[in-house]
Amino acid sequence: MTVSSQLATRQSAAVAGGVGTRSIYAEKALNAELWDVEGKRYIDFAAGIAVNNTGHRHPKLMQAVREQAERFTHTCFHVAPYESYIRLAERLNAIVPTGAENRTMLVTTGAEAVENAIKVARAYTKRPGVIAFTGSFHGRTMLGMALTGKVAPYKKNFGPFPSDIYHAPFPNAFLGISVEESLVSLDRLFQADIDPERVAAIIVEPVQGEGGFNIAPKEFLQALRAVADRHGIVLIADEIQAGMGRTGKMFGFEHAGVKPDLVTMAKGLAGGFPLSALTGRAEIMNAAHAGGLGGTYAGNPLAVAAANAVLDVIEEEGLCERAAVVGQRIKDRLDAISQRQGMEKIGDVRGLGAMVAFELVNDRASKDAAPALTNAIVAEAEKRGLILLSCGTRANVIRLLVPLTIEDDVLSEGLDILEASIEAAISVA
Repeated sequence: MTVSSQLATRQSAAVAGGVGTRSIYAEKALNAELWDVEGKRYIDFAAGIAVNNTGHRHPKLMQAVREQAERFTHTCFHVAPYESYIRLAERLNAIVPTGAENRTMLVTTGAEAVENAIKVARAYTKRPGVIAFTGSFHGRTMLGMALTGKVAPYKKNFGPFPSDIYHAPFPNAFLGISVEESLVSLDRLFQADIDPERVAAIIVEPVQGEGGFNIAPKEFLQALRAVADRHGIVLIADEIQAGMGRTGKMFGFEHAGVKPDLVTMAKGLAGGFPLSALTGRAEIMNAAHAGGLGGTYAGNPLAVAAANAVLDVIEEEGLCERAAVVGQRIKDRLDAISQRQGMEKIGDVRGLGAMVAFELVNDRASKDAAPALTNAIVAEAEKRGLILLSCGTRANVIRLLVPLTIEDDVLSEGLDILEASIEAAISVA
């Protein structure tokens, strides 16, 4: 038996079946490359689901964590606070574009950041209702699942969910859902299901992650800002996947020129160490009573050290600008592939910065989803040494989340493998 097959057997006997995984058992990784326990090399176009924007084991992050580990690894910020947490909060307050004085809290996971955003919004407005959108993903906790607008695999069999959560359609140009239609549906929601004066928050991703890398149009986000202002609703930007330079700006919302009230961050924030943050307008963030926010591991010192290093790297290495360059190279390659004869099953190529995806269909006229082909491309790429991820409410989108620090030659090699994998899978579809 191979080491991988032995580990698969042990996993089956030890790990809960609901924890879905791939068949790649990691041994080591560096920047945009990963080696499994058999010594096989992979180019990583997943980045730990947009976590390793700064690549695997960036030297500056590793040094910061080593230095922190020599001092202390945990005190609980509530028991014995530390300067690095305060410094990270100061830095996030300065860069999060709310247009007002900010305050920050740190927690551990994206779902925690989202849950605390809702808590803070409810404390500030004294209202219960929250509006999210179809195709959204906001976490796997009970409230996170309630907010999420995608049933399988996240919500199936896990209800009932918390009340006072409502969903409106998210614009989707490829499927013919216009901004106007989305806004009309939101207005109908106010007429039929919940008085806007009972709504505490609207939460929206500037680019939907699990939903299929659907980009929120500028006019849509601007309209949501106007709706929130009109009714005294807190506008929450979920930047957990789109933030930290991924879209070519520090935050995805910046492309629309919209200023949210609260911003959730995680994934790329600490470059592989578990950390999330909620930053927002001081008057809103300070609405919760003392002791109402936090957690035992919230703002772990090792993760905080990594996050401070991540912010340094993003600035010093110009990773926002690099994201735009890398993303354009990927889109140009995918556009060229999709325009070739026989590639009509690529229905759409879309992206913002280095957050790029392509949607697979049975034919471009009907736009019927092709989830089997999607899975086949992912599997073929894995055989050839490229790690890809699928997504989308119809399970027919492949998303590309390369580390922003990827070397040009490694990016080219990965795109060559991607093209060969698409060709091979479509040829037998």
